[in-house]
Amino acid sequence: MRTGTTFRTVLLLAIAAGLSSAHALTQEELVARITAAGYSEVSDIKSTAEGTTAKAVKNGKEVRLVVDSSGQIKEQK
Repeated sequence: MRTGTTFRTVLLLAIAAGLSSAHALTQEELVARITAAGYSEVSDIKSTAEGTTAKAVKNGKEVRLVVDSSGQIKEQK
């Protein structure tokens, strides 16, 4: 019984490690995702406690973006 519990724990940890690394985007992937969302002129990319921040342009207006660990893009107000 203990072997089964240990196996399940190791399996869950391996799955969790795989999922977290899948969400780590390279800078090129991040720019591609932001561009695909309708933004252009992506610049000033920085890693912060709230996620990755960047400047970009949408509809002729400069905006500040935050991309969280799940890859969701949000405009900062």
